[in-house]
Amino acid sequence: MEYFLQQLINGVTLGAIYGLIAIGYSMVYGIIGMINFAHGDIFMIGAFTGLIALLVLGAAGITWIPLALLLTLLVAMLLTSVYGWTVERLAYRPLRGSFRLAPLISAIGMSIFLQNYVQLFQGARVRPLPPMIEGGFTLLETDGYSVVLSYMQIIIIVTTLVLMTGFTLLIHRTSIGRAQRACEQDRTMAALLGINVDRTISLTFVMGAALAAVAGVMFLLFYGVIDFFIGFSAGIKAFTAAVLGGIGSLPGAMLGGLLIGLIEVFWSAYFSVEYKDVAAFGILVLVLIFRPTGLLGKPEVEKV
Repeated sequence: MEYFLQQLINGVTLGAIYGLIAIGYSMVYGIIGMINFAHGDIFMIGAFTGLIALLVLGAAGITWIPLALLLTLLVAMLLTSVYGWTVERLAYRPLRGSFRLAPLISAIGMSIFLQNYVQLFQGARVRPLPPMIEGGFTLLETDGYSVVLSYMQIIIIVTTLVLMTGFTLLIHRTSIGRAQRACEQDRTMAALLGINVDRTISLTFVMGAALAAVAGVMFLLFYGVIDFFIGFSAGIKAFTAAVLGGIGSLPGAMLGGLLIGLIEVFWSAYFSVEYKDVAAFGILVLVLIFRPTGLLGKPEVEKV
């Protein structure tokens, strides 16, 4: 029982990170109907930006951890958002009226470029970060086995819940959210009603990149090592989470992220760690066979 509870905590923590990345996929798909396959590398950029920001702040003498982490998050979100805007401006906007495969190829090319760009400037070796937040709460202890909820896990889960709540309120109760929902339903009609479609789509990429930056910083602080290739694996998992929960649905993206995290952790704990990815994708296939729109997705209605 204790082992199960510990893996449950670990799975929720990992799932929260996947969920933050998956929201970016869902937001972009919900508005322009296309998958941003460079989004995983935006997450990787956020992790490296966070690492560089921490090193610069340490060199500047800012060693109080809460302030350093807050400034790191703000800097990572700001700079990574610029990358998100650039991806939309270069890889998507010029091809928005082209055939649907063109932006997909362009996004894959942007993903390869970002990977090699980081590899060139940061090197191919892993970049370590010493633990900054240690300790936690012992929830249960029997026969020498302890169920521990670390402070870092609490920060990740609470940050994810706050961001998820904030973005939900933003989309449902603000003019920005109304513009995004209007563009999702009909971009042509939204433009006729005075909505700046280009700006709304760019803002969506920026918001998704900011969330990916938070996920990147959380990943860096929790695992302590990053490299230029983490965006590929995390991006594939997050895309799987978005499809599993229902592509285009923000609650579905978070639910899918939690499920992928739990499947991956429990399979690694009770079965073979080498096949954890097979288990995650196998569950995805089963769900899509019986519910093609995902767990919380809605079927698309063709306009005639």
